[in-house]
Amino acid sequence: MGSVVLIARLVVADLRRHRAQAVMLLLAVTVATATMALGLSLRDASGSLYEQTRAATAGPDVVALSGDTGPDVAPALKALARTPEVVAHHGPYRIVYADLTARGAMSSPVVVHGFAEKPGAVNRPLVTSGRWVRPGGAVLEQGFATALGVAVGDHVTIAGRPYPVVGIAVTAATSIYPWAAQIGPGGGPTDYSGLAWMTRSDARTLATSQDLPVTTALDLKLRDPATAGSFRDSHRSASVMIDFHSWQFTAKQDTVILKNSQPILVVGSWLLALLAVTGVAALAAGRAAEQTRRAGLLKAIGATPGLIAAVLLAEYLALALAGDALGLTIARLAAPAIAGPTASRIGDAAALTGGVVIAATILAVAVALLSTLRPTLRAMRTATATALSASASQPRHRPWLTALSALLPTPLLLGLRLTARRPGRAVLQACTTAATMIAIVALLILHAQPERGYGLNGSSALPNLRGEYDRRLLLAVTVLLIVLAVVNTITFTWTTAMEARASMAIARTLGATPGQISGGLSAAQLLPTLPGVVAGVLLGLGLYSLFSLGTWSVPPVWLAGVALATLAATAALTAVPSRLAARRSVAQTLSAEGT
Repeated sequence: MGSVVLIARLVVADLRRHRAQAVMLLLAVTVATATMALGLSLRDASGSLYEQTRAATAGPDVVALSGDTGPDVAPALKALARTPEVVAHHGPYRIVYADLTARGAMSSPVVVHGFAEKPGAVNRPLVTSGRWVRPGGAVLEQGFATALGVAVGDHVTIAGRPYPVVGIAVTAATSIYPWAAQIGPGGGPTDYSGLAWMTRSDARTLATSQDLPVTTALDLKLRDPATAGSFRDSHRSASVMIDFHSWQFTAKQDTVILKNSQPILVVGSWLLALLAVTGVAALAAGRAAEQTRRAGLLKAIGATPGLIAAVLLAEYLALALAGDALGLTIARLAAPAIAGPTASRIGDAAALTGGVVIAATILAVAVALLSTLRPTLRAMRTATATALSASASQPRHRPWLTALSALLPTPLLLGLRLTARRPGRAVLQACTTAATMIAIVALLILHAQPERGYGLNGSSALPNLRGEYDRRLLLAVTVLLIVLAVVNTITFTWTTAMEARASMAIARTLGATPGQISGGLSAAQLLPTLPGVVAGVLLGLGLYSLFSLGTWSVPPVWLAGVALATLAATAALTAVPSRLAARRSVAQTLSAEGT
């Protein structure tokens, strides 16, 4: 039998015996790699959606805008269209700044573009529902319409005048909702705005009847789109103030809404990977005696150290690579929704790049190796005779610990001894708690900050899309961390109970009750949880301050509440496995340990 076949059969047999552990490792690696891949690929995915929208709508390479109102504006813009670098153009056309009300309550600033009923060669918005502009009707940009909850056939009020919504469309000439304004009246920055289109005559009537501010715009298609930046620099006008927005600027502006998303996902993937390592390391430690005996059997039949190492590591590496493949698939499917939260762009997100795939794979392999390398090396170094007769490793006796804990209540005494005899396990438990608390604290701080809405005068009629998006994304990452932390806590408790079953049975013979044994096992998890909570709160505050801009605050009572809730949840999660372990027969336990 070849070595590869032997390793494969042993791995399959071991996976069948430990299905729950295999599922846990697969789940942990899948979640961590999917989160990392999404975080690393957001900008590429956003750029791909912009490029596809630009191709479908004949997006301009440069948009020239002037907020001036003098007689020199139109000639200056038309002169740009006649330059040698320009091969096609659209306009000049009006951009009218107004207010829009939908469904009787939703109010928002809006910019109205006055377009011809038959789109030209440049900047042809793609109608995704209904039809293009007609006299008396308005077409809304898709991201804006989605935020308003408006569909074709509904009515909106623009500057006090009612208009039926005859269509929904997308364009690459402006940034995604809510940054359609480009420039404000007079050429300066403006508030968040949606986008609507009307016929040229309707836009002119709207502006003149209400005396609304107007900007004049011109869309340009260049011979070489890559020269958009140099075109802007070389065609500044001395007589008319003209702003130039290149297609590169618009694509970059699309990523503004994702500014906080990438750190949330990337840092979240690190924390998830940490929880994966700690959880799998606890499982590996719980199987240390079994793996040592397995290595001894392989040595007894003449297996080489390399073959033994391959057998012991192959199971974890195979599961890690399977989780990596599943995580990358999930990231590829979820990328369009994560990268395009406003519905202002169309198309499919680009495939994951080679760098993203390599980074996710390295993370998956690192989780497997960091979790299992130490138990594997220990199993290989154990002598064959010792390995074949080995039972669970006995903790070292520490006299100082006995003296320190002698006067404590029995549950706390047992918990302190279990913790001190397994310091590595305690560190893993503290790291699990700290990683989860970092995300929870960041989520609390984010929810505590006031958000300025997109409605008129910052009202909350239209919620802040970027703020809501960040909250949902951080909530999803936090939920995943909590799920893994719950699994880890149960795993730590059960593994500790199995390793300490002999000492707990002896404690029973000396008078300890099952309730005290159960309390001791729970205390062994609560003791490292407490410093983990404190460290997590401090690290969460520091991490949020590192990525945030401006001032922020969080009510101290929130932090105290979540800290107490974490301790209570840990006690509740450890109660069931602790009670099950405490009910094990003393005679059966001591008999099994003595064989």
